Order: sequence, then structure tokens, then C-alpha cells
Amino acid sequence: MKNTASMLAIWISLASNIVLTAIKIIVGLLFNSQVLIADGIHNAGDVIATATAYSSMRVSSKPADVDHPYGHGKAEVLGAFIVAIILAGAAVYIGYHSIHALFEPAGEAHVIAFIAAVISLIWKQVLYVYTMRVGRKMNSKGLIATAYDHLADVYASIAASVGIGLALLGDHFGYGFLAYGDPVAGIIVSILVLKLAYEMGQDSFGILMERSVSSTQIEEYASLIRSVPEIKRIDRLRAREHGHYILIDARLGVSGTLTIQEGHDIIRGIKHKIQSAHSDVDEVLVHLNPWYKEST
Repeated sequence: MKNTASMLAIWISLASNIVLTAIKIIVGLLFNSQVLIADGIHNAGDVIATATAYSSMRVSSKPADVDHPYGHGKAEVLGAFIVAIILAGAAVYIGYHSIHALFEPAGEAHVIAFIAAVISLIWKQVLYVYTMRVGRKMNSKGLIATAYDHLADVYASIAASVGIGLALLGDHFGYGFLAYGDPVAGIIVSILVLKLAYEMGQDSFGILMERSVSSTQIEEYASLIRSVPEIKRIDRLRAREHGHYILIDARLGVSGTLTIQEGHDIIRGIKHKIQSAHSDVDEVLVHLNPWYKEST
């Protein structure tokens, strides 16, 4: 069910990007709207980004094997990092195109181009909300990256809508300078998209570099462990994200007089307790250290 929901979301995103790319480029060419053509080319990059996210999600869903005993979860994180790079490239492209447009004669605006930009804006906003909701529910880095890609498109569509809208107003009221509202908006959007790409890339890179989960999460795990009566102390507790799941390892102090079977049962109980409270935890590796009352 989890995999089905994720794949449905990514397929909807991919199909939408392909359709929107075609619409924007065709309408842009028919009505000589450079901003729509640029946005369409940007959407073509989104097709590649979504395909990358899809591929990484397929790989990450594979079970652990001999060569990858911890699973393939980081494939999704790597895919998210690649999407961040694509977004950064899109931001540079939008910025370059917008700056270049400031020094070019403004083109004539058309209502059809404006309608196409608004439709794209609304549809991309819907896609962003839907994909982000599924991505967070499934803890899918690939889907979350795709959602942020949709958000970048929302920014770009806002710029296109504002730019074409201002140009239409300028044509109607005779204010030619309003036609340059589009490149100005495009420059602002490029900065926003670049910031988004940086934050995405930073998060993905941190996970790839084995960054620990938040201190709040660590404390939640620690509280669950302390609730086990046999645990006398926590010597070490670490946790890291491995794509859409979390790996935990702990060194815990228990009475040195316990039998191996009793220790085994304690470990199983801790694992069950943590995984029952946190469905995203895939593995809990526990090492028991002997504890004696006089050692405290």
C-alpha cells in the first residue's frame, strides 16, 4: 500500500510535467511568449528530475541483500540530491533568461498565454500539496524532493502569470514599461528556487554523510528505552536516516547477572517498543553492557 501510494504520486507528477511542458512550449511558440517558452523548458527539466526521483524510489524499495545489508534506502536520498542539482540549474537558467530579457524588446502579451500560465500555477500548487502530503506520510525523500520541484514550478508560474498579466495591463493602458515586470519577477523567482535547491541539497547531503537524527528524536528513543525496567543506564545511543527509514544502535547497561536468554528478551522488547512507536525505524541494534550496583 505504501509503495503503491508513492508510485501513484510520482507517476501523476511525471505525467503532469510532460503535459505541462508540451502545453507551455506549444502555446509559447504560437503566441510568441518567451516567458512561457522558458517555463516550458524549465518543465522539461522537471521531467528529468521526476524520472530521477522515480528511479531512485524503485531502487530504494528493494530489500536488503548480500551486497547491501542495510538496504537501498540511500538511493532515494541520492535521487533527491540530484533533483536539488537540477533545481539549481533551473534557477540559474531562469535568472539568466530573465536578466537577458531586461535588455531585449518586450514581446506582445496574449490572453491565451496568461491563461496557460495561470492553469499551470493552479495545477502545480495542487501537485505540490498532494505530493508533499504523500511524501511526508510515507517518509519518502524522493517524493518530498519532487514536491519541492513542484513548488519551484509554482514560483516560476507566478512569475509568468505576473509578467504576462502586467504586460497585458501595459498594452491596455499604454504603459509599456509594465512588460518588463516578467523578467524582474523571474529574477526574484530564480533566487527563491536557488534557495530551495540549496536547502534540499544540504538536507540530502547531510543524510548521505550519516548525519544524526535530531536531538528530539534521540530523546524520544531514549525515553522508550528507559521505560524498560531492566535498563540501568544508556551508555550510547545513535540514530541515522537511511533514506525513508531510520537505523538505531545503542549500548545499554543491564544487570551483569542476567542470562543470555534474558538479555535477548530485553533486546527484543526494546526493538518492539521503539518500532511500535516509530514506524519509520527499520533496525534497532542493541549491545548490552554488564552493570553492577557497586560500579555506580
